[in-house]
Amino acid sequence: MELIPAIDIKDGRCVRLYQGDFSRVTVFGDDPVAVARGWYDAGATRLHVVDLDGARQGRPVHTALIRAIVDAIPIPVQLGGGLRDAAAVAQALELGVARAIIGTAAVEDPDLVATLVARHGAAIIVGVDARDGLVATAGWTRAATVRATTLVEQMAALGVARVIYTDIARDGTLTAPNYAATAELIAPHGPAIVASGGVGAVDHLIQLRAIGVEGVVIGRALYTGDLSFADARRALA
Repeated sequence: MELIPAIDIKDGRCVRLYQGDFSRVTVFGDDPVAVARGWYDAGATRLHVVDLDGARQGRPVHTALIRAIVDAIPIPVQLGGGLRDAAAVAQALELGVARAIIGTAAVEDPDLVATLVARHGAAIIVGVDARDGLVATAGWTRAATVRATTLVEQMAALGVARVIYTDIARDGTLTAPNYAATAELIAPHGPAIVASGGVGAVDHLIQLRAIGVEGVVIGRALYTGDLSFADARRALA
């Protein structure tokens, strides 16, 4: 199971939100490139980067900063936030991003996802962000009427190979992931599931591995020191 540190960018800084609330933001660094180098030095094999301003505005905002992160480290970066058309995805991949995360567009324009998967294959990931089982879009500011389980099934039918699932109510809380909701998305021939939201202890990682997720995105717990990346790696070795 891959451990993936998260770097969320807002106003050019490395931040964390609490339950996806843009009014409850904590700044953990003024230089996201330096933060990225730090996670690489700590042994990360991949980074999860989100352009929060892009997610809210519906278009990429921090393109130059993303390029600087990609150029600064020799490990793959997966990027989300504002990637809502083919041109934005192509631009992200041209920056050197290894995986482009499609969120809002997966709900609003599934035909676009089918086109992107046909064009870019496994470089396209779908981000399924849910609150009480219902998917949220537009940087978690709008609630859709589709259930997370239904959306994952739809994306699987389009050939999506990988889904990042975030339980918004758990995100930033450190209280534990939503194991039951995550397990519902795992199917023998379905997309690989990367879990996100609520991780705050090594035991949480061990339980996620037991239910069969491919990877875990970890954010606030690493920045607050509640979870040591080195301890997490040792526990799962």
